Amino acid sequence: MIVVKPFLKSISGCLSLCIACFGISAQELPPERIEWGASLTANASTGSLAPYMIGSWNGGRIVNGSGVWLDAYAEKKMRLDKRFSWGAGIEALAGISNAAGYERYDAATSTWSDIGRRQAPLMLHRLYAEVKFRGVYLRAGMKESHSWIVDDRFSAGDFTRSNNAVPIPGISAGFVDFQDIPFTRGWVQINGEIMYGRMMDNHYKENHYNFYNFLISRDLCYTYKYCYFRTKPSEPLSVTLGMQAAGVFGGNSVYYDKGNIIRRDDRGFHIRDIFDMFFPHEGSGEGFHKGNSLGSWDFNARYRFRNASEFSFYFEWPWEDGSGIGRRNGWDGLWGLSYDFGRRGLLQKIVVEYLDYRNHSGPLHWAPADRPGTSLDLDASGGDNYYNNTFYGPYSNYGMAIGTPFIMSPAYNTDGFMAFAHNRTQGMHLAFNGAFGSDWDYMVKFSHQRAWGMGRVPVARALHNTSALVETVWTPSSLVRGLSLRCQLAFDAGKLRGDNFGALLGVSYSADFKISKNRKK
Repeated sequence: MIVVKPFLKSISGCLSLCIACFGISAQELPPERIEWGASLTANASTGSLAPYMIGSWNGGRIVNGSGVWLDAYAEKKMRLDKRFSWGAGIEALAGISNAAGYERYDAATSTWSDIGRRQAPLMLHRLYAEVKFRGVYLRAGMKESHSWIVDDRFSAGDFTRSNNAVPIPGISAGFVDFQDIPFTRGWVQINGEIMYGRMMDNHYKENHYNFYNFLISRDLCYTYKYCYFRTKPSEPLSVTLGMQAAGVFGGNSVYYDKGNIIRRDDRGFHIRDIFDMFFPHEGSGEGFHKGNSLGSWDFNARYRFRNASEFSFYFEWPWEDGSGIGRRNGWDGLWGLSYDFGRRGLLQKIVVEYLDYRNHSGPLHWAPADRPGTSLDLDASGGDNYYNNTFYGPYSNYGMAIGTPFIMSPAYNTDGFMAFAHNRTQGMHLAFNGAFGSDWDYMVKFSHQRAWGMGRVPVARALHNTSALVETVWTPSSLVRGLSLRCQLAFDAGKLRGDNFGALLGVSYSADFKISKNRKK
């Protein structure tokens, strides 16, 4: 746990600075408000699943190729300008989608068949309550998160935890934002979080798995944590660095080979698992380390120019268990450049990223504990197999990657293979946006990649994919405040994701109302 008392004095000063920066009077605070909104979205595609850039980065809201969805939310956010504050929110979706066909094997008849699977007609997307005191918070429930390294809107996606999958319910605690470290006079700040939760996608897996090969895992527990340090953000040059770590543990797994059950693991949940997943160590069970641990070393350097524009260079170095932590996986990672013009105009922000996930710490993995009685007592810690695990299955929630969607999610495996089938991949990603006048905004995304299957299950030839998206948003605030209309056009071309063209139209409205009056501080 984070020790709070040594930080309280410095955090109080930091909050005072934040209040001054936002122009909030020390004697009078703005009223508490509840934000609410609703949107109606329709999408259509030539394929049974949405194109990559329509189906990604939306928290798992849209996966299938066509559908109509009503999305409504209400949220009361925590106030950073108050010593004590609370927040809560709820969001739900209702609608209907097309049926995407997935293959399934019947061991009794030794036959294959196609089963049509729609998205759930009613989905609870957010439900949470949280409380903060000074700079520390405690939260229970499911809530969307954001990356401190990459821009969730423009990037191909944070490797460890992105905005691609449905949020996982759990309990988390940490800092509400970066906090000054005592005795550094604001030159060094810290931010961190720890979270434990439980995945609720058993029904999804049972409906989409082929029951033929690999495994199906149920009742899995999840943990996530990060720790970042940042230099003084008010300076022209500011650097953020640290690590993210996620883990999957507990639950049970059933292994299949050609439709036959060959093994069962019933691990369940034990209180000691919390400690073993917080401090992974040898001898904690399962042959080597308990659970499936993965994460990334992260870095972001931002320089702010005098005209308020900003240039950023950042990277995320992935690791899967111990080998990647020691940087034995070559140049694997996300490498990005970003330039923010700092003004509204025809061109506002540009992001260029190079992604490489081909090394995986080499093709070989040998742990003597996995083969009792072997005379080969040396470790060969390779074959990282990003996002796949021999005991826990794919690093996904409801079929979508919890990390970057650049590595194609299991939901797109219509053969029912419950894994990331093409995690050895390389490519580039480009995004930029701008505005036409005061009411019209646009964004363009483009990516190209090659994939070679998995390390132990390669493909004969590299599979190529080119994807693009164009989005326009009309916000007629002078006519109806809070109203916006959105249009997206996207396509996939190539053997990896297949040829697919799709469109999305949406209309949304948001507003807020007061729940308390101004109070003297």
